[in-house]
Amino acid sequence: MIKIAIDGPSGAGKSFLAKAIAQRLGIIHVDTGALYRAVGLYMYRSGISKTESNSIISALKDIKISLTFENGSQYVVLNGENVNNYIREPQISMYASTVSALPEVRAFLLETQRSIANNNSVVMDGRDIGTVILPDADVKIYLTANDESRARRRFEELSEKGVKTTLEDVLSDMSARDKKDSTRAAAPAIPALDAVFLDNSCLDRDETLLAALKIIEDKTK
Repeated sequence: MIKIAIDGPSGAGKSFLAKAIAQRLGIIHVDTGALYRAVGLYMYRSGISKTESNSIISALKDIKISLTFENGSQYVVLNGENVNNYIREPQISMYASTVSALPEVRAFLLETQRSIANNNSVVMDGRDIGTVILPDADVKIYLTANDESRARRRFEELSEKGVKTTLEDVLSDMSARDKKDSTRAAAPAIPALDAVFLDNSCLDRDETLLAALKIIEDKTK
């Protein structure tokens, strides 16, 4: 079995890269950020403010989250509902960033993530995979890009899904989330000491995949 951790800021293309690696290597892709988005979605739908930490923690007992995998795709099931089509909206992204800063939420989701990796070969992407979730990963990649490239990619992704926003708003939200995630007390979004940096500001998706596969090959020789 092999464990591959891909970390990095939003908009760097972590999920796309992880999916492509999983498909190429024939292993499972786990998008851990989707789990936090599902928690955020529950709080948003329940009318619980991002600032109500105690209410968020109390509501965890009412949440059941699982992952299913079909034809290489991951689906997030929240209390019996497939919520893949709802967790990528901008307001849910900010909720996800807020709830992920709470140690209680991270502990709530930790075993779900580790149990999948302990029973399958996986490529897992998020913001603290190599540092917290899979510190024993065979390969750790920190995928990054400049702010403008990341904002443009996220804007195009949202536009394709019919989400109405502007490039300026996406850049602003992204910068705010990056700052919050990298400075949080619980599992800050920082590179693992043994991670290999991959900057894809000037790379397209195919070039990014080839660069990542070379890193994996070098690390697993």
